[in-house]
Amino acid sequence: MLSISPVEIIETLNMIKDEHLDVRTITMGISLLDCVSDDCKRGAARVYDKVTRLAENLVATGERIEAEYGIPIVNKRISVTPVSLVSAACGHSLEFARALDRAAAATGVNFLGGYSALVAKGYTEADREFIESIPEALATTERLCSSVNVATTKAGINMDAVRHMGSIIKRTAEATADSGGFGCAKLVVFANAVEDNPFMAGAFHGAGEPECVINVGVSGPGVVKCALEKVKGEPFGVVAETIKKTAFKITRMGQMVAEEASRRLGVPFGIVDLSLAPTPARGDSVAHILEEMGLEVCGTHGTTAALALLNDAVKKGGVMASSYVGGLSGAFIPVSEDAGMIAAAKSGSLTLEKLEAMTCVCSVGLDMIAVPGATDADTISGIIADEMAIGMINSKTTAVRVIPAPGKDVGDEVEFGGLLGTAPIMPVRGGSCAEFIARGGRIPAPIHSLKN
Repeated sequence: MLSISPVEIIETLNMIKDEHLDVRTITMGISLLDCVSDDCKRGAARVYDKVTRLAENLVATGERIEAEYGIPIVNKRISVTPVSLVSAACGHSLEFARALDRAAAATGVNFLGGYSALVAKGYTEADREFIESIPEALATTERLCSSVNVATTKAGINMDAVRHMGSIIKRTAEATADSGGFGCAKLVVFANAVEDNPFMAGAFHGAGEPECVINVGVSGPGVVKCALEKVKGEPFGVVAETIKKTAFKITRMGQMVAEEASRRLGVPFGIVDLSLAPTPARGDSVAHILEEMGLEVCGTHGTTAALALLNDAVKKGGVMASSYVGGLSGAFIPVSEDAGMIAAAKSGSLTLEKLEAMTCVCSVGLDMIAVPGATDADTISGIIADEMAIGMINSKTTAVRVIPAPGKDVGDEVEFGGLLGTAPIMPVRGGSCAEFIARGGRIPAPIHSLKN
């Protein structure tokens, strides 16, 4: 069991009280491989029964830990085996989508991730049918999240899947037009997706994971910003060291909560994901951390360098605090979920092109970005292709979670509420990439992938 000193406890309590420190999520990963059936109703029933049985006490346990330790635990979530693997034997994925959504409601979790497919090198007919079901699945469920991995450094980029996902995103937006295209906020396209990510919308329970596991995601942008306020004007070495020390303390708290939840639920502890995931609340912004380093506004020249320093220092501090840091662990830059990012996007300082550059050094990618509803599917596929190339070439996880907001244009906003915040509609560069996207096939893996 992790030992926490009295000084660390006092520091942590101050961070919680004054600096927005929280455990963003306790996520239970559940394997569904033993639920496979050639009868979809029977398979979906097995899925519902297993998820509700294993996660029956997840929310109550999180709430008890929160009350006893005084540590806010914002979300309790579930991730499952990619459903495309479970539904392939019967071919009716929507049965599983509805069963999982009912299970999420029955257990009280806010989101359930894993309506997912892994198609980086190509897809089976079952995969293709599964992906076709995503718009309806997200439009007819409340808590279900979906992801599709279309690229890896080892396999290259499946451009057929990239083209397909541009269409799927458009159709998902149209199917949820009455809520501003909210279905797209629950859908992410990945390169190099990780199997133990506890954050939504991209969480799923990988095939190499245990039967059931507890992963915890910790977040504290406000804590980091407050720490940097005390070293104003100091050299970057001091900045990096300050962030490392702060990340160390945050991770220690996260591991304590993870181990306690694991013990009480009788489920193995997996990883702590130390990701600076912002919220729209004042004082809980990654953009404001970058501005505290000396940038007038997020998006100006120097922003990518500042983000690179932040991301690296967070990872170093986390690894010092725990032997089981995993998931994505770094800095997230979801536009709609970050008050500083929202302000910078509204002012024009933060553009889609600058965000793409920033994704080269952050922990995810183009996240929670709203674009005009008239943006065509090929353009969305081009945005995905660019981001997948960054992930493939740099051997890192990248992702696209973009919302073509129906009926909205540049200058408008789309309101999602809660942690998902408000997304200003960002302009998209003109010029068609349709002919490029139409080529299809697979962009080959880079030469440095040959490491065996």
